[in-house]
Amino acid sequence: MPQYDYDLFVIGAGSGGVRASRVAAGLGKKVAVAEDRYLGGTCVNVGCIPKKLLVYASHYSEDFEHAQQGYGWTLGPRSFDWATFIAKKDTEIQRLNDFHDRLLSNAGAEQVWGRATVAGPHEVRVGDRSFRAEHILVATGGWPDVPDFPGREHAVTSNEMFHLKELPRRTVIVGGGYIAVEFAGIMNGLGSQVTQLYRGPLFLRGFDDDVRSVLAEEIRKKGVDLRFDTNITALEKAPDGSLRATLTDGSELAADQVLFATGRRPNSAKLGLEELGVELRANGAIVVDEYSRSTVPSIHAIGDVTDRIALTPVALHEAMCLVKTLFEGKPTAPVHENVPAAVFSQPPVGSVGLSEAQARERYDAVDIYRSRFRALKHTLTGADETTMMKLIVDRESDRVVGLHLVGADAGEIVQGFAVAIQCGATKAQFDATIGIHPTSAEEFVTMREPVGDA
Repeated sequence: MPQYDYDLFVIGAGSGGVRASRVAAGLGKKVAVAEDRYLGGTCVNVGCIPKKLLVYASHYSEDFEHAQQGYGWTLGPRSFDWATFIAKKDTEIQRLNDFHDRLLSNAGAEQVWGRATVAGPHEVRVGDRSFRAEHILVATGGWPDVPDFPGREHAVTSNEMFHLKELPRRTVIVGGGYIAVEFAGIMNGLGSQVTQLYRGPLFLRGFDDDVRSVLAEEIRKKGVDLRFDTNITALEKAPDGSLRATLTDGSELAADQVLFATGRRPNSAKLGLEELGVELRANGAIVVDEYSRSTVPSIHAIGDVTDRIALTPVALHEAMCLVKTLFEGKPTAPVHENVPAAVFSQPPVGSVGLSEAQARERYDAVDIYRSRFRALKHTLTGADETTMMKLIVDRESDRVVGLHLVGADAGEIVQGFAVAIQCGATKAQFDATIGIHPTSAEEFVTMREPVGDA
């Protein structure tokens, strides 16, 4: 009898887990993947995909206004129906779940439904069933974390926001990360009165400071009541079902919905890992080496549960590297440098490489190129929205080491430039590239004079 039932047993059918399962199975390996919630993980069900659909929906109010103000369109009565949109969204999410089911089935990976725990270095239990595998992969993602305070049970997380029965008239959002910023724009665009609270002096910690300050200005222009150095200390439900939040300054704020987007924790609890000697960080993240191997050699982890970079494409990349390492004889460490990122705020943010502060720490001297302007579209709409673009250059090598954008289509624009950054492009090569006119993106190859150096 074979020593193991499977070459690879994956716990978690999110982005990374599905990718590792189907690619390994495609190589002829015997693979099983356990899931107890839904296929596709956070990204497909309560993250990237439904969030982006909400962003699209929320933009129409502004698009209608711009069409009428600047481009000659005459518009009749219009309204937004939350229930209709949510039903359409749910249909698309079910389609994607079915798609992931077919991906696994067609690859030959066995699906096991239920809560999985690790019972040994090579053993996984799901209910009353036991499975032995040469390699175990934990890809269980992350989960929203709400701090403990009086009335926390009246708040919701991003998970529940995708399933609200109706659009709240007044929404309070607590948090300063990308999820909080994105939902502030979404709810504001759909017609909710939005107040966003963040306990620190400026949100989007870790992003370039110019990006953070410019985005704060632009968000306020759109009507979001953005308050820094402010938090909720207590939350009460009134007899009419509304909520009353007590703030750190002692004032009160009324709302119909309070969203806490104050962070996510690696989803590693009650998996049996610590009992086996798998090292976890204080926040629950699984400690792994450069090849995604835990402190128990047969147990591996990828994606948000490792708390390296919590992005879907990073989890996919880590999955591909792990399969090459385990089953193709090609030890491959995932690369976590120059990972591009987008925040689908309104206006959106795109970023790749180092922030100015990071670059000044790493290099002896840097040159900063920055431009802020009103996009051509808004010369007719009259909207007071500006675009900010920034390049950070290591003076000694002339390499562009950071690129940042606040403005329309930021994610689409920065994705292309991320290739150049990854390839080590210099400022001279940017300057030698002919721009596409008229576009905002051409500004990245026409900025000639630095605005600051060190």
